[in-house]
This record gives sequence, C-alpha cells and structure tokens, in this order.
Amino acid sequence: MKTIQFREAIQQAMSEEMRLDDTIYLMGEEVAEYNGAYKASKGMLDEFGPDRVIDTPISELGFTGIGIGSAMNGNRPIIEFMTFNFALVGIDQIINNAAKMRQMSGGQFNIPIVFRGPTGSAGQLGATHSQAFESWFANCPGLKVVVPSNPYDAKGLLKAAIRDDDPVIFMESEQMYGDKGEVPEEDYVIPIGVADIKREGTDVTIVSFGKIIKEAYKAADELEKDGISCEIIDLRTVRPLDYETVLKSVKKTNRLVILEEAWPFGNVATELTYQVQEKAFDYLDAPIIKINTADTPAPYSPELLKNWLPNSEDVVKAVRKVLYK
Repeated sequence: MKTIQFREAIQQAMSEEMRLDDTIYLMGEEVAEYNGAYKASKGMLDEFGPDRVIDTPISELGFTGIGIGSAMNGNRPIIEFMTFNFALVGIDQIINNAAKMRQMSGGQFNIPIVFRGPTGSAGQLGATHSQAFESWFANCPGLKVVVPSNPYDAKGLLKAAIRDDDPVIFMESEQMYGDKGEVPEEDYVIPIGVADIKREGTDVTIVSFGKIIKEAYKAADELEKDGISCEIIDLRTVRPLDYETVLKSVKKTNRLVILEEAWPFGNVATELTYQVQEKAFDYLDAPIIKINTADTPAPYSPELLKNWLPNSEDVVKAVRKVLYK
C-alpha cells in the first residue's frame, strides 16, 4: 500500500485504464496543458498525447454531446466537468441522450461514458458554485451515480466506472483532492452499488457519503467518549443504492441518522428513509433523522456558510435524540 492524494488516485485510475484500452480518452476544460483544474490529470498529456487527453473550449453542452456520440461509436470517454455546477449547461445531453439511448435504441447502443468532477460546497464559491447534484442525477433511470469519500474508494470505483457499459456520474470534491490515504499498487476494482461499513457499532447507524462523511467520523469519536457506539456506513454509490447493507445495520442498532450535503427536499436521505421505514419499520426504536444543508442557496459569507452546512455537532445532537439522551 502506498499513501497518495485523492487527485493522484483519480489520475492513476484513468491512466491505468487508458493503458489497457486505447478507446478510452479524457476530455474537458484544462485537462491537458494545465494538467487539470485540480491537477487530477497531471502528466497524462505527456503520456497519452493530445488525441487522448483533449482540452476543450468552455462549452459543456458541446463536449458532453461529442462524448456521448463517440461512446455510441465504440469509444469509452471520460468527460471532466470543472464542477458539476457547469454540467447544468450539458444536462440535456446527459439526461435525454446518455441515460436514455440504450432503451430508445432497443439495446443497439451502449453508452460507456464517465462524467466526473467536483460536487457540493467548496468554501466561498457562492450560491451558483456550491450545489450538490447527486440526487438530481440519481433520479434519472439509466444513470449510475458514484460519490467516493477517500482515495482508496475513488480509485477502485473510478476503474469500475470506466469499465462499465452504461453512463456513470462520478462525483468528487474540490476539498478532497488533497486528502491522503493508502491505495494498493496492484490493480483492484470496487464494484458499483456496494456500500462499505467504515466503522462498526451497536447503538446507532449513521449513513453518509462523499466528503461530508468526515463530520460523521468526528461525531462518532465524540460520542464514543460517552460510551455511545456508532456504526458508520459509506454508501459510496447512490444509484444503485445498497439498501441491504443499511437495512442489516438498522436491524442491529435499531436507530438511523442520515447525513447528506444536499438541500432537504427530495434527496438521497429522503429515499433511504422511505425504504427503511417500509422494510424495517418494526426494528426502529426511534424516528429516523436526516441531516441536510439549510433550505436556501449556499451563502458566500464564511460565517453563514458554516451554519448552512451540516457538521459534527448536528450529528451528535441527532444521535442523542434518537437515543433519547
């Protein structure tokens, strides 16, 4: 195992897969000459050349459509968005072409394409650059949505996404690119749709994904001082969602708190809450609590932003509430 940054895990996954398959290429803004806006494609232009690491104009609608068309013709594109906020410009291509083409063509066309880039808040970037779109894309049949929280998972899941024959939305975070973690030097792949129990516990289940899961770890450490044992599940993939791992944990702990960096209405936590109450209602000893951002656009002020985002204190309060403490 070697300790590397999150951005290096992304780069390694893409490069290793491109060495195995010459139909794979990377395209997006600043991915080539600049080595990626967050240096996640560092050195790839030198290794693979401008035909496979392609800088684009600021035209998400255009290069998203080009990627989908090339996937229909036998390539396996990786399309990088500088942020998924910019993917809104190309969302028609993603939703109405990439996600639907297999069904609309009667199975004649697969769309083996990966759309990747940062999601969610990344500090003082304001309301239009701080949005989490996981639940938006997960709402669309035909798309798989992956949101890793650490370098190990990022590399294994991205390799699985690149090898997948269907479109995958792969969502990262600007605030995780410098995170470090141990990653195997040998080849490995993490299956899409399998959650991971990051910390075993007996008193309460905490479910999260992406960078906000760090707040769950902080909360669990704090609660442990009072003898409260938290089981933390990292979904890793929000579509398909691994309901069974969550249900099994809830049947053990009898309590559930869901932490998600998203607006409160109609999100991943809402769907998970419904599934758990439908399939494990008799096991619950307290109502499910979901923790989200405030129901407003993201503020720019650092003090307001601090209060807008969920944090470990929110998790501690929620856990104590479901435990009636």
